[in-house]
Amino acid sequence: MPEPITGRRARRARRPRAAWLGWLFAAPAVVMYAAFVLRPLTLTVQYSFYDWNGIGASKWVGLDNYRRLFTDSELFATIVHAFELIVFFSFVPVLLGLFVAATIRGIATSRLATVARTVLFLPQVIPLVAAGIMWSWLLSSTGLANELLSAVGLGRLTRAWLGEFGTALPAVGIIGAWVLVGLCTLLLLAGMSKIDPALYEAARLDGAGPVREFFSITLPSLRQEIGVSVTVTVIAALASFDIVYIATQGGPGNSTMVPGLEIYYLAFSEREIGMASALAVALVILVLACVLPVQRLTRDGSR
Repeated sequence: MPEPITGRRARRARRPRAAWLGWLFAAPAVVMYAAFVLRPLTLTVQYSFYDWNGIGASKWVGLDNYRRLFTDSELFATIVHAFELIVFFSFVPVLLGLFVAATIRGIATSRLATVARTVLFLPQVIPLVAAGIMWSWLLSSTGLANELLSAVGLGRLTRAWLGEFGTALPAVGIIGAWVLVGLCTLLLLAGMSKIDPALYEAARLDGAGPVREFFSITLPSLRQEIGVSVTVTVIAALASFDIVYIATQGGPGNSTMVPGLEIYYLAFSEREIGMASALAVALVILVLACVLPVQRLTRDGSR
């Protein structure tokens, strides 16, 4: 029996009301997002084309600020340092996370697995400022790291790890790896829990060992989780600020200066708002250039 015309008209009349009601509920979030994300982002792009000290009159300079990013060796070095930190902030935590997650999965029924998950996730709970202070003490010239080296007869290797040009950036990278390895481990463990156990049973019947199981079953099944881990850690490396500011403040010299910290100094110490904005825009573009291919590979692999 066909639906009465009045019923169809009533349903069509309700649809616009439902749409407007949805926008009404979303309006506070949209307004906040526009005010505190879109507007600052637009102003940052606008300021990047000016020479401005934040107080007086601004002067249009076009692309000069962006040109300076690639011609000023100190500014360009901050971008290089950020990419070097990717090795410590991303590759090391993800690789260690794979190993640790596979190990914990093997002892999933024991109490040790629960303790290991808790201990590994603790760095995510500790504020980054506190982590930076703690590691600054550990890596100082009289810190625990040097005391342990001296205790085992390797006193000749002791040094101020955060105070020497050759070791400061790797030391900061180790701090970042320590913070992020627990997050990567839990993400990968969550992915492993979704793998069908029947796949492992079939592999064992075919004579596959633990290593073959890992590379043939576990690793391909974790493509999405690895993609998420790499995305999060790459963003953390390129946008690093807290740990570097607390541990070294960009020193010694500029050996640990990264874009986030340089933006802070340019804007609030040197009053170069235009240059700071240009570096911020370049940083956003670099993050997108690194993250979007990872997301694309993850999406293609999950089809």
